Amino acid sequence: MARTIRIGIIGSGGIARAHASAYKKMPHVEIVAVADSLAGRAQAFIEQEELIHATAFEDHRKLLELDIDGVSICTPNFAHHETSVNALNAGKHVLVEKPMSVTLQQSIDMVQAAERSGKMLTVGFQPRYDPNMSLIQDIVQSGKLGNVYFIETGGGRRRGMPGGTFIRQELAGAGAMADIGCYSLDMALNALGYPKPLTVSAYTSNHFGTNPKYHRESANFDVEDFGVAMVRLEGDIVLNYKISWAMHMDTLGATMFLGTDGGLKVTPAGTGPWSGVWDGSVGSMTLYHDVANQHIESTIPVIQHGLNLFDEKVKDFVAAIADNRPAPIPGAEILYNQAIIDGVLRSAASKREVTIELP
Repeated sequence: MARTIRIGIIGSGGIARAHASAYKKMPHVEIVAVADSLAGRAQAFIEQEELIHATAFEDHRKLLELDIDGVSICTPNFAHHETSVNALNAGKHVLVEKPMSVTLQQSIDMVQAAERSGKMLTVGFQPRYDPNMSLIQDIVQSGKLGNVYFIETGGGRRRGMPGGTFIRQELAGAGAMADIGCYSLDMALNALGYPKPLTVSAYTSNHFGTNPKYHRESANFDVEDFGVAMVRLEGDIVLNYKISWAMHMDTLGATMFLGTDGGLKVTPAGTGPWSGVWDGSVGSMTLYHDVANQHIESTIPVIQHGLNLFDEKVKDFVAAIADNRPAPIPGAEILYNQAIIDGVLRSAASKREVTIELP
């Protein structure tokens, strides 16, 4: 019989409920503890989720003293760093929600803590589990496109601005880039094999978020609701990155990979004012190439899968613990994602190109 994987959850907000739901579907997983710094919230969460064997804590460090295998970090962004590092130092495997952290240095600390502890640090990018994302990666890395030299990625919602902790820089670190833009970056960078970012030249704004006409919490809004950047990557590759929570436009366009032998266009699934970004599934894929000196457009059938991508993410974390294998989406990869977001913020603030420096 497979051994029971013992899990703790740190943070008890909405995203924690999705984690709990996924864990409860697995036969050999037990949620043994929940921690939340706000008095009474962890116990209320345990009762609402009917976690009959779980213990509530207000201090996550007390949770980490238990005999558990791994933790889900479901706190607001600002607490990802401390809770993840403490968990890794305590010898626990970590699944941390995106974005990885508030600052680049925090992400570096997290990766180094994982390396020291020998425990996994995996980051919650559930779109990776769409089989179409694997298909995109296979096409890009197969050589069908030749040498990829330019990528355009990102997306935009006509209206789709959250509130609360998402719109405060001190709590979230960044706005649209950290919330939805990180998915776009992961799709593009993962397909390429995560080349190292070198420089960033960027612009950001928050014309919608700070306007009471468009946002009910405009007085507290101090992150970007729009950003665009030109990023130079290793291998003489250029990435055009753009993201928006709100705009007077239906779309910011498809993701495109341009190569010396072919091009790939990918559109996101979904319709309506909250769609148009890579936090879900693929809508269409088209390969542009030449055959016998003729310009050919080949439609690549989208795989219809019916998977719950969030559940797949959590299941893979548990399987990696059980099988003693590396992190499914390693923090060392997502460090590059975080470095680009950090570069965008620095470039936009200084109004010039900046260099990305990583250890």
